[in-house]
Amino acid sequence: MKEWIITNGIGGFASSTDKGGMNTRRYHGLLIASSEPPMKRKLILSKVDESIEIDGKKYNLYTNDSNGTLSKGYKYLTKFEKEIVPIYTYKVKNITIEKSICMVYGKNAVVVMYKIANGKHDVKLNLTPIINYRDFHSENHNSTFDFKQRFEDNKLIVELDNNTNVSLRVANSKYEMHENDMFYDMHYAIEEERGFDCEENHFIPGSFEIEVKPNEDKKINFVCSLDGKYGLTDTELKRADGDKLITKEINRINKLVKQSKLIEEYDQNTIKGKRNRATKILYNELVNKYIIASDNFIVYRDLNKLHTLIAGYPWFLDWGRDAFIAFEGIVLTTKRFDIAREILLTFVNNINNGLLPNGFSEYTGEPLYNSADASLLFIDAVNKYIKYTGDYSFVEKNLFKYMKQIIKNYTNGIDLFNNNIYVDKDDYLLVSGTSDTQNTWMDAKADGKAVTPRSGKVVELNAMWYNALMIMNELNTKFNGKTKQYLKLAEKCKESFNNKFYNINKKSLYDVIETYNNEIENDDKIRPNQLFAISMDYPVMDGNSDIAKTIFVTVTRKLLNKFGLKTLAKNEEGYAPIYEGNPIERDLIYHQGVTWPWLLGLYYDAMKNLIKYNDNIEIRKELNEELLIFRTNITSTFTNEINEGNTIGSISELYDSKNSKHGKGAFAQAWSISEVFRIIFGR
Repeated sequence: MKEWIITNGIGGFASSTDKGGMNTRRYHGLLIASSEPPMKRKLILSKVDESIEIDGKKYNLYTNDSNGTLSKGYKYLTKFEKEIVPIYTYKVKNITIEKSICMVYGKNAVVVMYKIANGKHDVKLNLTPIINYRDFHSENHNSTFDFKQRFEDNKLIVELDNNTNVSLRVANSKYEMHENDMFYDMHYAIEEERGFDCEENHFIPGSFEIEVKPNEDKKINFVCSLDGKYGLTDTELKRADGDKLITKEINRINKLVKQSKLIEEYDQNTIKGKRNRATKILYNELVNKYIIASDNFIVYRDLNKLHTLIAGYPWFLDWGRDAFIAFEGIVLTTKRFDIAREILLTFVNNINNGLLPNGFSEYTGEPLYNSADASLLFIDAVNKYIKYTGDYSFVEKNLFKYMKQIIKNYTNGIDLFNNNIYVDKDDYLLVSGTSDTQNTWMDAKADGKAVTPRSGKVVELNAMWYNALMIMNELNTKFNGKTKQYLKLAEKCKESFNNKFYNINKKSLYDVIETYNNEIENDDKIRPNQLFAISMDYPVMDGNSDIAKTIFVTVTRKLLNKFGLKTLAKNEEGYAPIYEGNPIERDLIYHQGVTWPWLLGLYYDAMKNLIKYNDNIEIRKELNEELLIFRTNITSTFTNEINEGNTIGSISELYDSKNSKHGKGAFAQAWSISEVFRIIFGR
């Protein structure tokens, strides 16, 4: 069984499975709407259950799991496809029913379009909406719903609370209102597997009946819209047409494909080594899938009146760290530079004492400042923006003063929000965190405590710190003339880093040094974080050094696998290769050996830097050949994954490191898409 997702650009989405639209998560539904984009997401329309009556005999097309009973409407399903929109094709006798689902872009609305090709039969199609109104992170166990409904002007209005209505419309239909009708105990198999509550009750307001005459081909539009600022007006509700909406969405995606110029820039030699029609078709298909997948994460944030990046579906909101890691692959590679500027402004406009938010509250929009890397990754993202656009003017006018604020505050120290960030005046390395905080991307907590606190001098934070200082040196020179204030800090940081972080016994870099109040207690676990030292635009370790080559080999041998890099080497204490169990059990192993695809981006950039800085022509040639093989393998693996994996058209957050069969965690992750496709396209 596979999952799919389509989005509306404001945080809302529709998602379900290819098995007849059976919902297996609490996050599945045909309208999960955001009342304050992209926040406050609620399940509104769980699904539409269809049945068809042919010459007086009823056939149920829906598939549900309830009370241990599986309704098997999928047995009539002959085809499922999902490119831009999901399309289910059913066949009963000689009657074909095609069901397409399309969200209205920028609106909390969805259209489910049915195309029926009838034979010589008397046919009635019955559409039964299944409604809810609850936070999308929960389940509803109400035995009754205090919803009020009325039917007027061929439109059903369901009052969800005193302030919120949902409108449903099926033109030229008969509506039968139900009284106190409920769907009890819808079972969510994936939630059960994840250790969460796995059953839910829904409200059934009634059903729409549409007659189809013998030999008639008929199109039926079921429209559902949440009222309010981002809902459809009455006129839009009446005019909503699945064919037109799908065409509009196809045109929007095609425009983005053309804007990216990825097909125009195509060089087949970088993928297959030869030019042929089949390879070109494959590449063009990949470009389309990439644009569709990446577009899902770009959403409008109403509080800021700017765009931002969702970290992943179905449960994440926008996270600073994730946004800046995914920044290049989602908005720069695709040449969506207007969106790139807005994302940078979204986060920098919420700066607090040099800290950029690592996220925002789902319910209040309040910025959350629990990271030491978001601000440093922001500076790196600005540098990448300049590399793609040459737009120094925007940076100088809108961003540079905040970048200076970041460096100043990090240097002097930040004790807000228990981050404990400061530069050690003895060695000029960056210190971060306490034993109770989780300031880095390895941020899981169990029972309120950080699983991998990593307090002290963290390897990737210091690599980011050096990179940020060098970027600031370049920009300060350009904007203010020659000055060396940032360069001096960078040089001292680099010297200390190279003297202190190398672990000769394991031929790798320490993950953290001088932990717990600067005591000399180095963490020598082999993790992928050390790749930051040789992968950034300004690597803190010389790419031509023997140590840089050595740690790259260690990472390759100990951590690299088919789907990404393991978060911990196999022989380390606490290694856990399988991501499973209840929420606490999963949190305990989140960064303890499972594989993350986004880390492939670090590996790729590290390999490019080793080539760039190596002064031996033969070694460069050999590394280039290895890079080509690496990209070819990634292309093959993830082309298959995006087509045949558990999420149609996207890439999951993480994978098991042993006997991996399908992705786990969030089923569509921004930095997975970003880094994998950046490698495929050679960015």
